[in-house]
Amino acid sequence: MSATTNVCVQSSEGSPVDAVEHAEMVEKQLDAMIVRRARKGDVDPDEREEAWKASVWAYTARRREEMRAAWASYHEGQAERHRRTLEGLIAHHEAQAAKLCEGEGGA
Repeated sequence: MSATTNVCVQSSEGSPVDAVEHAEMVEKQLDAMIVRRARKGDVDPDEREEAWKASVWAYTARRREEMRAAWASYHEGQAERHRRTLEGLIAHHEAQAAKLCEGEGGA
């Protein structure tokens, strides 16, 4: 809406040029108001993309931390399970070796 409305009003305060400038200023204000109302509060596409990127980054960081903690817990648990199993296995083999050294059992 770049059409210029020429309003020639002679007032006691200003010249016809002032009236044209005023009309152009009012037209620009109306255009801005129409654009704002047309957007209805929508976010600028560039702002929306930046917000989306930030949201994805935060989700990814949070998910990465959750996965790191889950894997750490898994490995700690596995280490404990192996420790219990291997300690029992070691004890069994030591007992078998002791019996064989004493000549008590056969293979």
